[in-house]
Amino acid sequence: MAGKRDYYEILGISKSASDKEIKNAFRSLARKHHPDKNPDDPDSERLFKEVQEAYAVLSNPDERRKFDTFGHERPGGSPFGPGGFQSVNINFDDLFGGGGFESIFSSLFGGASGGRQRRQRGSDLLVHHQVPFQAAMDGIEDSIEIDVLKSCDDCSGLGSKSPDEIRECPACDGRGRIQRIERVGPFTQQVVSDCASCRGSGRIIPNPCTRCQGEGRASRTKKIQFHVPPGIDSGTRLRMSGHGEAAKGNRGEPGHLYIEIQVEEHEWFERDRSDLLMALPISYVDLVLGTSVEISHIDGQNLKIKIPAGSKPGDTISLRGRGLPSQRSRIGRGSVMVLLKLDIPDKIPRSLKKQLEEIRDELSINSDMLDEKIRSEARQRRQS
Repeated sequence: MAGKRDYYEILGISKSASDKEIKNAFRSLARKHHPDKNPDDPDSERLFKEVQEAYAVLSNPDERRKFDTFGHERPGGSPFGPGGFQSVNINFDDLFGGGGFESIFSSLFGGASGGRQRRQRGSDLLVHHQVPFQAAMDGIEDSIEIDVLKSCDDCSGLGSKSPDEIRECPACDGRGRIQRIERVGPFTQQVVSDCASCRGSGRIIPNPCTRCQGEGRASRTKKIQFHVPPGIDSGTRLRMSGHGEAAKGNRGEPGHLYIEIQVEEHEWFERDRSDLLMALPISYVDLVLGTSVEISHIDGQNLKIKIPAGSKPGDTISLRGRGLPSQRSRIGRGSVMVLLKLDIPDKIPRSLKKQLEEIRDELSINSDMLDEKIRSEARQRRQS
């Protein structure tokens, strides 16, 4: 096991750390490295598993004493069997809740689960919802209708026609899970799985509800009202706690509903977080002599764009504080970035074409100065 990190080092605690310090360190690091929080970090799953393994050992007095004495070279090999630690399923509710993950780790070393029935939160749901671009400026109060499994009205979520007929599963003593010992070579390991007799519910229902077939849940159309905040961007997920699926048999809290927002495209604005980008077609004369342009804007006040004389195609004019509200800083708004584009007419009237021919020589670049113009343009481009 050379190269395997010290458990105390992993949790960032001393060898004299109390049980509370061990638990607090685990909570903090587990939240930090949870894969759901770091979807783009390929190392998060490895670090999360490493933190779990350290906590699984140090939170168990017997295993901690063995680790303090022998380190990773303990007699008999890994306490988790020949396959080593394989990680356990811990969600954010476990981390932020009252410490329900302790029973998960204690079961790795044969801890008793007591006679309590297992509570399990209902499944989370994800729906996609499109909002107009204006919502990114002002926010919006919106609503959707979804079909979701809710607690069955006919049986009050119990799954049985009569609550008196529900009985505890004799195979698992109402726990919903079965523990068994498996032997692999000279090693033994404890395996926990859902009870096959009650399908993990811990209950036997001889006379199930006809509407929900004993599930305790039935599909129902539900209207959800929610607030889309100003500055919202496509891909943002709004969490509606308790609006997901009901738990089976009314034996836990409902799951969450996640609403993934898609912001419609604007007619001419492109978006870079809170900044708005747009191209403004300008004639050659206006670029040379300068001008002012006024256009409508989504904040209700017209944009006044002053184009300096001698402007060039590709120049950018920044209008600070006229972009979208910032979700990150919560203070102020972004900018509107106006890119100047030379507008070339598709058709030129004969009279104008004749005038252009007459002033061509005045507008054209002298061939003797062409090389210097090219060098000058290259210097300006590299400096920008």
